[in-house]
Amino acid sequence: MSEQEDRYKQYEEMIKEAELNAGQARLGSNQREMAMEQQQTNLAESQLDLSKELLNFYYQLHGFTLKPNDNGEMVWTKDQEGDLSFLSELGRNYLFWMVQGYLNKNTLLSNYDDDTIRKKMEDIATVISDTLFMKYDKYFNMPTLDHCKKEIEARIKRKVDVRQFALELVGNKGDVVKIRAEILKEMEGRIERELEISKSNLIKDGLKMYESIVRLVQDTIHSAYNRAYKGQERKTLREHITISETKGGYHPQPPSNGGVMGIFKK
Repeated sequence: MSEQEDRYKQYEEMIKEAELNAGQARLGSNQREMAMEQQQTNLAESQLDLSKELLNFYYQLHGFTLKPNDNGEMVWTKDQEGDLSFLSELGRNYLFWMVQGYLNKNTLLSNYDDDTIRKKMEDIATVISDTLFMKYDKYFNMPTLDHCKKEIEARIKRKVDVRQFALELVGNKGDVVKIRAEILKEMEGRIERELEISKSNLIKDGLKMYESIVRLVQDTIHSAYNRAYKGQERKTLREHITISETKGGYHPQPPSNGGVMGIFKK
């Protein structure tokens, strides 16, 4: 084989190798681009996903609190005393429905100035407050007969304890059974009135949480609007995508030894 033929053979082999390397480079570049696109999609979905915030709000509406379990992990635990279960099912559904209307990507990707956010929050707080006030008998738990009976029993016990203590102060030993019988006799004929008083007290006690629930809903929605202040959420999302593209971009390396034509320079 002549020297010229040998060079041509080497040239053909280098062409094949270059084509193979180029094909592998294109495949690697495509794979990196697909991975980068998936990463950008995951980033956007994660940043705009408010399901955790909605779940936390749902638990709060249903009277759950975060408490550590035996492993030291914070878990949602039902309030056993019932002090936080002051909303009815209708009330919880209404408030959750309202919050869902604002905790979404449409709000996050909007562009609001400070004045607009203030006006919107004022309107939202007013609407929620007025609705809860006008429909408090449906949106707050109304005391049942059993609740009223327990309240009366608690009041009777307090009266017995106070009267027994008063007798002990003057040196007399109070008979709990006798004292209780005296108090029940005094209440005879006005049990219905006592039930009404108990019901009214329980309703007032539940409505004391009125301002707290309005504040919770208002601040939850306000946090979403703050992320849309001057389009910050969109701006942050674009910055993350730009950084990902810069880090993940493919930069092909130039061939060494002067390329495939370098063989003819020898």
